[in-house]
Amino acid sequence: MNRLSLWIALAGLLVGSSAMAYERAALIRLEGPVTPMMQAFMERKLDTARDRGADLVILEIDSPGGYLHTTYEMIDVLRDLPWARTVAYIPDEAISGAAIVALACDEIVMAPRARLGDAGPIVAGEDGLFRHAEQKVLSELAAHLRDLAESKGRSPALVEAMADRNLVVYQVTNRETGEVRYWSQAELDSASDAEQWERGKPVFETREDKFLTVTGERAVELGLAAKTVDSQTELVDRYDLTEPIIELRPGAVDTTVYILNRPIVTGILFVIGLIALFAELSAPGISVGGLISGLCFALFFWSRFLGGTSTWLEVTLFLVGLLFLALEFFVIPGFGIAGLSGIALMLVSVLMA
Repeated sequence: MNRLSLWIALAGLLVGSSAMAYERAALIRLEGPVTPMMQAFMERKLDTARDRGADLVILEIDSPGGYLHTTYEMIDVLRDLPWARTVAYIPDEAISGAAIVALACDEIVMAPRARLGDAGPIVAGEDGLFRHAEQKVLSELAAHLRDLAESKGRSPALVEAMADRNLVVYQVTNRETGEVRYWSQAELDSASDAEQWERGKPVFETREDKFLTVTGERAVELGLAAKTVDSQTELVDRYDLTEPIIELRPGAVDTTVYILNRPIVTGILFVIGLIALFAELSAPGISVGGLISGLCFALFFWSRFLGGTSTWLEVTLFLVGLLFLALEFFVIPGFGIAGLSGIALMLVSVLMA
């Protein structure tokens, strides 16, 4: 085979790999803060997408970030999803924890002016003011980010710079092949073939003590994103789908869970449930008080389960507390240790949920 034929064959392989066809795609929108409720919603919709035979999952992310522990759990779900390829579509912004969630996807597609990055960990101090997290938290996050970047074929240094404002990243060029990479000084110094790489100027966005934040166009230049698109239609056209895209919008259950998890609704359910419970215990028998109490607490824990903030531990604590309270009323009348313990366990379970 001559050299021309070889290049033609290679070009054909590259074109074929970039135009890989998918039978069915599912679109899941993740909007608002990164919270346990968002995580639970994402996992429910991923289950639905799998059940409906999707082999491509598009996560439309528009979020300012949120809880770090929730971010870790979401990337654990996404990074090694075995049954579908994952694409993060960012029409506006994926900042902080949301940027990390996007980086857990196999591919990132952004609007030209959308923003990605600024993932420095922030914690609330004793005075209520937000501050940058201590080095221990940053080191753990940096390790997660580097591992995530390597697993998805992105520059570990650039991804780490989203969380480390002191990390300067340089464009380095191979003297022989002309290959361009983005490394920190430490990576360049530790490279076994360091003499083969020429250090260029630092990446502009990693200077001036700032967390790396890039637009869609810049993300493509740096290899963090695969492509920019101007609309969702253009995004869908990128993939050779044999069937219409499945839009997994929030359903009635999702809306109900959202409403029941609002603080004011949660408070009302708890107060009404507690009043009805004491009314039932004061006049034993399966009556209206017992039914109302059972309904209120069932709705409370059901919504917390689906909202991702409650487990069987909270339910068990609540039921044990209820048992202690019943013992106090029916077996050992008075108001002593059993009653106080029951109330304490019920309160703890509600606070944990």
